Amino acid sequence: MNQVRITAMRQTEYADLMAQYENPIEHTCDVRVGQSWISVEARQPEGMCPSAWESMRPFVESLARGEGNFYDGWMKNRLSAMISCNDGFRPVSFYLEVIPSADGIDF
Repeated sequence: MNQVRITAMRQTEYADLMAQYENPIEHTCDVRVGQSWISVEARQPEGMCPSAWESMRPFVESLARGEGNFYDGWMKNRLSAMISCNDGFRPVSFYLEVIPSADGIDF
């Protein structure tokens, strides 16, 4: 089973939607752009936001099995995906990629 690197690439914030719909909250997302994690055997990495993990879990599981090519060529690297968490006010985009192993990737 392949390891999958998960990297936080971008975080956006929709202040207009937050002002209109969100109740004030003290604590928001702890993920920071540039942070990365490694999923081993398609498991949730320690420190990964549980909600973000649920958004990306099916893609990580597929990549770990050597599958890919999501949506018939969506990504330039067929063993990768760009997935956003499900926070509609401040979504984080994550780049998922298979980590090549020394003995090669199983397809």
